[in-house]
Amino acid sequence: MKKQLLSNTKNLILTGVGGQGNVMASRTLAGMLVDAGYIVTIGETFGMSQRGGSVMSHLRISPDSVKSPQIPRGGADVIVALEPLEALRVLTVYGNPQVCVLSNTRPVYPIGVITGELSYPSEENIQVAFQRLSKAFWSIDATSAALALGNPVLSNIVMIGALAKTGLLPIDRRMFEKEIKKTLAVDKCAVNLKAYDAGGEMIK
Repeated sequence: MKKQLLSNTKNLILTGVGGQGNVMASRTLAGMLVDAGYIVTIGETFGMSQRGGSVMSHLRISPDSVKSPQIPRGGADVIVALEPLEALRVLTVYGNPQVCVLSNTRPVYPIGVITGELSYPSEENIQVAFQRLSKAFWSIDATSAALALGNPVLSNIVMIGALAKTGLLPIDRRMFEKEIKKTLAVDKCAVNLKAYDAGGEMIK
């Protein structure tokens, strides 16, 4: 899908649980967009992220002005989730009839689910909720693609590649490669580019 330049502010929430690389993904996205000339404000919230708690980054992407770091309730345009239940949590608070959702399908079960005290919704129920609560949604098994490359944390980069392919943001592979070359060694750039490409291939 061809990327569209932004004429108005786009509100994106990137969510997951601690250890999934949520913050790195949000910083990478922000860097790509700033390089492209946009003004990006990031707001981050952590809920016991060291123990697998919720992590959420708000990105407000504007062509012309600085915005407050927090997206208002019901104000998200795009939700990118590294974990499906986190996608639902964010969708119920920040979603609206026009929101678009991109979610990893691989769950990270909270302790309460592992011990049997809580239940986790089925993948089918999550998909039904996405269909009911969003304008458009994509669900991909980013974790499997990352594991095939040797590191489950690469699912965050798989998601960036998938996001680029949806056309929801004005980002592309060249921008991604330029951004990661600023901070990563050559060998790590190569595997990150593979992860990015794997994500793009998962979007039909």
